[in-house]
Amino acid sequence: MRAALIVIGLILIGIGVWVALGRLTYNDKETKFQVGDFKVQATAEKAVPAPLGYLGIVIGAGLVIAGAVRKR
Repeated sequence: MRAALIVIGLILIGIGVWVALGRLTYNDKETKFQVGDFKVQATAEKAVPAPLGYLGIVIGAGLVIAGAVRKR
C-alpha cells in the first residue's frame, strides 16, 4: 500500500508539473454560426488551466508524504 501511494503521488506530481507549464492542451470546438444544416465552426487548441496543475502537485506531494510516513 505504501508503494502504491508513493507511485500514484509521483505520477500526479509529474502530470501536475506538465499541466502547470502549459504543455497539456485540448481542442475546443465552437459553433460560430448555424443556418439549417450549414455550420461555421472554429476549433481552438487551449491549455488546461494552470491551477489544476498546481492542485495535482499538492495532492501528489501529499500522497508521497503519506506513503513515506505510513507504518508497515
